[in-house]
Amino acid sequence: MRDIVETKSGLSMRNIVETKIGLLKSNIVEAKSMNKKVALGNDHELHILKDVNLDIEEGEFISVMGPSGSGKSTLLYNVSGMDRFSSGSVTFNGSEIGSMKEEELAQLRLKSMGFIFQDINLLKNLSLIDNVMFPALVSKEVDKNVVYQKAKRLMEMMGIEKLADNLITQGSGGQLQRVAICRALINDPDILFGDEPTGALDSKSSADIMAILAEINRQGTTIMLVTHDAKVAAKTERVLFMVDGKIVTQKKMRKYDPQLDDIKRREENIMKWLVENGF
Repeated sequence: MRDIVETKSGLSMRNIVETKIGLLKSNIVEAKSMNKKVALGNDHELHILKDVNLDIEEGEFISVMGPSGSGKSTLLYNVSGMDRFSSGSVTFNGSEIGSMKEEELAQLRLKSMGFIFQDINLLKNLSLIDNVMFPALVSKEVDKNVVYQKAKRLMEMMGIEKLADNLITQGSGGQLQRVAICRALINDPDILFGDEPTGALDSKSSADIMAILAEINRQGTTIMLVTHDAKVAAKTERVLFMVDGKIVTQKKMRKYDPQLDDIKRREENIMKWLVENGF
């Protein structure tokens, strides 16, 4: 049986310790005919995203690849409500985000989405555990001690609990990215978005972070990553390939299992597929 299927075309950890079982999966994100245009002046505009259609299923782990300037990061920012698309529609858990006010979008991102980036952007004047706690403490209704205990458990899961009281100058790049993942998970998001989250890390730290993300996904969290690295994409189950603002093709794979899958074979298959598509 082939474990890789190619198709042509024009993803929650509600509980951090329990896997979702027996739930009927549905689309968590749906983008239809989405366009993003940016005015350049003199009546010129840059058409970045062109009639993009995308469905992300709850519990899915997808990656987005393509040449520089193809619209990968713009796609992520627009389906997550971090940026405003020009036309079309995007629904998140059935709610159309294009019509939401900025305050509504901010609350949606805070409570239902988590974000990790290549530039980690931790707050310099806070300890690492305070950085993890910060998004949860934005709400005045939370119990600070409950949030603290939850942050400790997250850091323990990531193997960085001994760094809790450190400042950001007292951690490696890989350790700080783990802190960023804890911060992204503190509000139990329905989906985790990542823009090149391993791009600034060495190969070992990158592999460690991807192993963590794969485990988070197995526990139920939907994840969408932008990456240029086939080693990263090999840990996902669907790879979208973008060219000139369009999703031109995708590769589907079974969910990665380190006990069953040959990661080298998955990487080689993705590299071959990318070459066939002119990457």
